[in-house]
Amino acid sequence: MTQMAAVSTCCTHHLLPLLLLAAIVATTTTNHAAAAATLNITNLCPFTVWPAAVPVGGGRRLDPGTSWALDVPAGAAPGRVWARTGCTFDATGANGTCLTGDCGGALSCTGYGEPPQTLAEFSLGQADGQDLFDISLVDGFNVPMDFLPAPPPDQSPPCSKGPRCPANVTAQCPGELRAHGGCNSACRVFKQDKYCCTGNGTNTCEPTTYSLPFVRMCPDAYSYSRNDASSPGFTCPSGTNYQIIFCPPIDLTSSSPASIAVAANNRQGKKVIAGIIIASVIGSTSVLTMVMAYTSIKRRTRRRREIREEEQELEEITLQGMPRRFTFQQLQEATDQFRDKLGEGGFGSVFLGQIGDERVAVKRLDRNGQGMREFLAEVQTIGSIHHINLVRLIGFCAEKSQRLLVYEHMPKGSLDRWIYHQQGAAIFPSVPPLDWQTRYKIITQVAKGLSYLHEECTKRIAHLDVKPQNILLDDKFNAKLSDFGLCKLIDRDKSQVITRMRGTPGYLAPEWLTSQITEKADVYSFGIVVMEIISGRKNVDTSRSEQSIHLITLLQEKVKSDQLVDLIDKDNNDMQVHEQEVIEMMKFAMWCLQIDCKRRPQMSEVVKALEGTISIETNIVHDFVAVNPVSFGFTAVVGSAPPLASDLSGPR
Repeated sequence: MTQMAAVSTCCTHHLLPLLLLAAIVATTTTNHAAAAATLNITNLCPFTVWPAAVPVGGGRRLDPGTSWALDVPAGAAPGRVWARTGCTFDATGANGTCLTGDCGGALSCTGYGEPPQTLAEFSLGQADGQDLFDISLVDGFNVPMDFLPAPPPDQSPPCSKGPRCPANVTAQCPGELRAHGGCNSACRVFKQDKYCCTGNGTNTCEPTTYSLPFVRMCPDAYSYSRNDASSPGFTCPSGTNYQIIFCPPIDLTSSSPASIAVAANNRQGKKVIAGIIIASVIGSTSVLTMVMAYTSIKRRTRRRREIREEEQELEEITLQGMPRRFTFQQLQEATDQFRDKLGEGGFGSVFLGQIGDERVAVKRLDRNGQGMREFLAEVQTIGSIHHINLVRLIGFCAEKSQRLLVYEHMPKGSLDRWIYHQQGAAIFPSVPPLDWQTRYKIITQVAKGLSYLHEECTKRIAHLDVKPQNILLDDKFNAKLSDFGLCKLIDRDKSQVITRMRGTPGYLAPEWLTSQITEKADVYSFGIVVMEIISGRKNVDTSRSEQSIHLITLLQEKVKSDQLVDLIDKDNNDMQVHEQEVIEMMKFAMWCLQIDCKRRPQMSEVVKALEGTISIETNIVHDFVAVNPVSFGFTAVVGSAPPLASDLSGPR
């Protein structure tokens, strides 16, 4: 028993229930002779593994689709089997190295391997003529595994139950636990009591955020906590042979000795029947207790099945490049129960969080009834977008009705808090106004972000909600576009896309009246943002005089009267010093604010003009506000009912 008990130092106690049972039975019952057994070890992984076995077997190479029949003699000490991955050995097999599960560089192991590693543990004939066996994740995870009794030829198996861990835990491994080729245990990484379950002397150690992926994806296996009574060691009569399968199929109904689902139901059914017999003796009170227990077991079994189905579906999508998936409990802990709200928008609230050493922004979306597949498809699109001027999506949560997105944290917040002034008084008095060079940099970086979305992705992506609140700043005032919740994919062979009205009133392009939208709607919104950055005010500001409420209408009047200088931010001396450069930037804005979307530039042209490689368009029409659909660059109105004019870039 000492061999089986000598697990990793941080997790030794996890096998106590199994080991104590064996020890107690061995000392209080008649000594039963342990029979020999054969472990048929099969590699169904698409890559080579090097299984190791101690104290019997040592180890060998196992290519995809091949098996190793390991004979364990009667009376052998308790042992374990695990898969080593990423190995290289010299011709003698005495000198080598493995990415996971390495046992000192030897092909044939005499000692335990290095975590992370998925363990198959066994003790033959130790409990009243019964074999004890389990799958353990106390040393982490490196490959999926099944440990099942093998049926004798032409006979029913003496038992049909065994632990399964067919899910790829590494795909959902928390970032802090990730290792090359696998997923470490939290005990090994943090070496803290709450993760190692040491020092309490009882079986009350609770699961933690870091144990959830293990418990949820491999409920049959021992993981971090000992409180899950549904994850005991399994037993079979001594003399049973077993099969250990690396990377087993999710559904074993056609290849296993018995269906795991049927076996699980049979196991629960036997417990209930036994409970009813006991209850008939004890009395009506116990009957009620057993009914409640039965209901709890059924509910637990059903939930576990749902989790497995959901995990299987998510794993399939994850393989296609999904960002990291978090559980809702993980994000609750990361945000301290959503305590520190950073902001609130039309799609939900944003909270400050901490994941490992990284600060994050967690957006909790409103419950809009969006289905799992639709949400995951949107996440996959956002997760595939990578640009220095777009906020990085770190991960997501899709759990029941909960929908959350995890973004990198931008410490300076959104642009609006740095540019808006209200009748000469800053909305944020403690925030100094931005100088011209910083504003110029922000404008250029936003243009680059939009150019990437429009022209450098597989499909054109229209952001459809470009505004200062969706432009975030890092600690050096570098700008990144955020909030892609409204984004619309546009096939490259289509000149326009018809969609329902989206975006924020005050930033909508005139063509929203026709519901015929292209990425040029973003260009118009960009022009409004440029004018807000230059003038230090909102496009629509009802606190101002009637003639000054709408900034774009004011721009239209000032350019015709050659008084553009009146629109420069008067609360910033540096802006006044760079008057001519600022007026040139207004011309960029007016180029983007053309009513006819065909006259607006591509964002790549804006970037080139800002960088000085091409000249700005000189034939600019100085009318930026219109309600006549013919002026928008389309010949017909198609799609849903048009929005009101007041919902567009300003009042009419």
